[in-house]
Amino acid sequence: MAEQPSEESRPESAALPDDVWEQFLRDSEAGVPASAPKEPSARARMVTERLRAMDEAQAAEAGRRGRRFGGKKPAAPARPEGWRTGPAWQETDGRASRRRTVWSVVGVLTAAALAVVAVNPSAALSWLPGGLGGGDPETAGAEASPLAPETARPTGAPGEAPEDIPTRERPFAGSPAARWESGAAAIRLPEAKAVNGVPAARIEEALRGTKQFLAAANLDPAVLKGAEPTKALALVDPLETDYLAQLRAALRKPAEDNDPVWTFTRFDPERVDPVGDVRVRGRMTVTPDEEAEGRAVITADYTFVYGVARAGGDETTRVIVRRVLQVDAVDPARHRGTEGRLWIRDLASETSNDDCREGDGLINPSFLSDLRTAPPQTGEFRDPYDRSTDVSRGDAPGGCGVATRT
Repeated sequence: MAEQPSEESRPESAALPDDVWEQFLRDSEAGVPASAPKEPSARARMVTERLRAMDEAQAAEAGRRGRRFGGKKPAAPARPEGWRTGPAWQETDGRASRRRTVWSVVGVLTAAALAVVAVNPSAALSWLPGGLGGGDPETAGAEASPLAPETARPTGAPGEAPEDIPTRERPFAGSPAARWESGAAAIRLPEAKAVNGVPAARIEEALRGTKQFLAAANLDPAVLKGAEPTKALALVDPLETDYLAQLRAALRKPAEDNDPVWTFTRFDPERVDPVGDVRVRGRMTVTPDEEAEGRAVITADYTFVYGVARAGGDETTRVIVRRVLQVDAVDPARHRGTEGRLWIRDLASETSNDDCREGDGLINPSFLSDLRTAPPQTGEFRDPYDRSTDVSRGDAPGGCGVATRT
């Protein structure tokens, strides 16, 4: 007869309640051995122990997820206000700050690509180097009708675009941005009216300057390839000395706590080629500053979608950057400011399909071939095309979220 395992070696989940054993003893005395509880088999005990070990390993792994893949080490307890923010500046009659949240693309994009392969293998093969499969020449250049300009906050995320793989020739295939307008023409100015004691002429001047800054920081072909954004810097009010000093320091020597991509869209020309035009969607509004007479706030909320191909190759992906820029427009009789320059109050941004690294001064997109071997990302899931929500201020823990599509 096999030896009864000791209580010490028995898995915790295999322990039998006292009332069951008492019933067994009573039945044994009454001659009813059939009711005897059965000790778990060796295989059952092994499975139980394995499940327990897996639970402990998963719990330990969850405790290590505070550091995102490819990211910086957890910040020291003393940090600027907010999460992953740039330094904040306080000036007389105004302030300027920058914030950036990053969303990587890993598992979701890979799954989507596999779905495209299953549904449309010829399109998937045409994306591969060498153009295997060729695609459908009759529909290769077809685009859906453009959307009307955005005049108010949308009520939800845009619907799914037809499944397709981006290419150098069609970088917005499979993206809602295929129906968006291109370039600076998509940045439309609202009618300039006097607001909170600020003359209409001042409002119009600030609106034009805001558009110029957005274009210089996010659409200039030279800046996209890593050049210094001299036009954008020239638009900032020189009275914002600390802010300008921080911007120039970031461009000169990028750092984890002062990265120029918080403000400017820049790629590594040795790694990626920007392809196609830049798709843009958003709106600009003017509201009174409730804290001061003679001051209005211009809020520009725009999403920029970039097609990028691997340098020297055909593999293509997209990067989505959403920026919310706030600019002060003031009555010069009551507030100081430099004629023809912008007083930048706040700039928050989200970057989707970036590797989440800070400090190198560039946006580093992930291509599908990179994702096949990348470890899974953790963090909040976010649709980068959903403009119905506020831009993330980076308050969620984890350091890097996951974009659900590009």
